[in-house]
Amino acid sequence: MQASFGTTLPEVQSVSATGYGRWLDTQFATPRATTHWAFPRRSPEAFFGVVESFWTQAIRGPDQLRQRVTLALYEMFVVSGNAGDLEFLAEPLSGYVDVLAENAFGNFRTLIEAVSRSPAMGWYLSHQGNEKEDPATGRIPDQNFAREVMQLFTIGLWELNADGSRRLDSAGQPIPTYGQAEVSGMSRVFTGMSWAGGWDGPWEFNRPMTHHATHVSMSEKRIVSGVVIPANTSGPDSLRIALDTLFNHANAGPFFGEQLIKRLVTSNPSRAYVGRVAAAFANNGAGVRGDMRAIIKAVLLDPEARDAAKTAETNWGKLREPILRYAAYLRAFSATNTQGRLSLWGYDDWMKVLGQAVFQPPSVFSYFRPDYAPPGAIRATSQVGPEFQITHESSTTAYANFVSTVVSDTGFDMTYYHPENAPVKGVYTTELTLASQPDALLDRLNLVLMGAQLSATTRTIIKNAMEAIPITGDGPKRRVQTAIALCMISPDFVVQK
Repeated sequence: MQASFGTTLPEVQSVSATGYGRWLDTQFATPRATTHWAFPRRSPEAFFGVVESFWTQAIRGPDQLRQRVTLALYEMFVVSGNAGDLEFLAEPLSGYVDVLAENAFGNFRTLIEAVSRSPAMGWYLSHQGNEKEDPATGRIPDQNFAREVMQLFTIGLWELNADGSRRLDSAGQPIPTYGQAEVSGMSRVFTGMSWAGGWDGPWEFNRPMTHHATHVSMSEKRIVSGVVIPANTSGPDSLRIALDTLFNHANAGPFFGEQLIKRLVTSNPSRAYVGRVAAAFANNGAGVRGDMRAIIKAVLLDPEARDAAKTAETNWGKLREPILRYAAYLRAFSATNTQGRLSLWGYDDWMKVLGQAVFQPPSVFSYFRPDYAPPGAIRATSQVGPEFQITHESSTTAYANFVSTVVSDTGFDMTYYHPENAPVKGVYTTELTLASQPDALLDRLNLVLMGAQLSATTRTIIKNAMEAIPITGDGPKRRVQTAIALCMISPDFVVQK
């Protein structure tokens, strides 16, 4: 569950036979079946084509680890298809998410440069076509990306210790990583970047932006860590120095490492856990900094991530976000439609109600913030629960209704989006053969859907509900649908341990 979009029986058997480490190595070596850019769509504007591409690759792709890490990266390095010039366009998002997927197993330094040069990111955070300063008119470079590349993408707002805890000054106060002067300096770094084919185009979202010398600021640039980029330094060299500085900043490892842990494993990792991941960021064992494979392995193979006893701790794990809940269902039951596709276009209307439409976070701060602490016991104990930011009365009720429709005979009627958009439904062939054996059916659901987290209490509730349904007529189907629906709305499923 931590490293994929859901479980299938063959994968469970494979991991059981080979072990976690071997499975990760196999996943690192598994190529992508296709790209979002190459996925068939009706036009460059057909945004729902990239939505279908996401679901198809997430559910059917053999490269499950890459797909799962890509979503985690997307939620950290946000470009939203629900904003401004990017609204509902397929090409920008296709090109951008491919950049994340291509760099998921590379090096963090390469990743942040690819993100910085992405035309979609340039559009979203307004450094595509960012002009140098002009003292005559008072124009200054746009500071949007300059700020976010530090605050959200690399080092954060506060100086950190190696374990991710905040460093404090002599007065016991946290130490800022940068100020307005550094934002101004970084904004001059991100000038002069535009389309690969020319300053004004053509628009090519599958090629990185390049520097156009006449638009690049030649001023001195003071950035973080006291680094000064001399005047008359070229655009490419200024970018290299700035990104090298961020990459080598002491914050980079613990800041990125803790975010990746929160996206994949648990909302409240121990300081020791963060420190071990930060150490892997600093050195992969062969003297290489920023090796994504080493970082991912450190996150997923850490003793805390693999300790079965952790599942009993109330502050361990994470609330499973709506995309991951639905994906687990789709994978567990080999869901498809009558055309053999995952044309889940109209489902985004439901996902918006649940707070997480694919590639449409509300802001650069993603669907939810990693430091969000819901009121109550979690906040009172200084813990966080990021996914609870999109969890409230209306979304909880909507989720129960969503599940009821998902598991039903009809599914959602999405033909009003396009005639070929037949409902996507799960295949319950094996489950139907177990309808008269509640314990056997629940054993299977515990394996393929629940991540072996079905508690005795929940099991009893579901078993009683199943046995209340007569086994005659359409009883077997209703038993299976009831069992799946109750599993999916149970805390055992909604909370990933």
